[in-house]
Amino acid sequence: MATKTLAAIATVLLLAGCKASAPAETTQQLMKNKVDPASKVYFNAVQYISDETGEHDIMPKTDADWEKVRKAAADLQVYGKQLQGDDYAKGRNPDWVKFSQALVDASKEAEQAAKDKNVDKVFEVSGTVYNVCSACHMAYPPPVPAASGTPAPSPSA
Repeated sequence: MATKTLAAIATVLLLAGCKASAPAETTQQLMKNKVDPASKVYFNAVQYISDETGEHDIMPKTDADWEKVRKAAADLQVYGKQLQGDDYAKGRNPDWVKFSQALVDASKEAEQAAKDKNVDKVFEVSGTVYNVCSACHMAYPPPVPAASGTPAPSPSA
């Protein structure tokens, strides 16, 4: 009896391991909850603003500020790798993986710029990261919210 029970348990566990799991978040949720906030931290880290009140240079000042910028870039690498996985890439054109890898590559450069505390390089690389995101969004536009405020279904979800 114990052998049959053990065999049944083993079979159930093996079959459970074969079952495909859905990603924890949809592509839109991953973008909204993780990619967008991390990219904003990086994009906003270094800014040169000229307005009616004068010129303002915004940049990290403390080690903690620089660490936030570095972590944002490192997080973007993780999300770029995640987007290359079957959970997100399956059913998409091969350029999806190329865009995701471009995010990883640009984010590695972004992280190094932050580690080096190189203000000019952080500013420059933020443009590269932005361009990678924009190119992907041209090929895979985010869903446009419906008039009711509910997001419209997207074929790239």
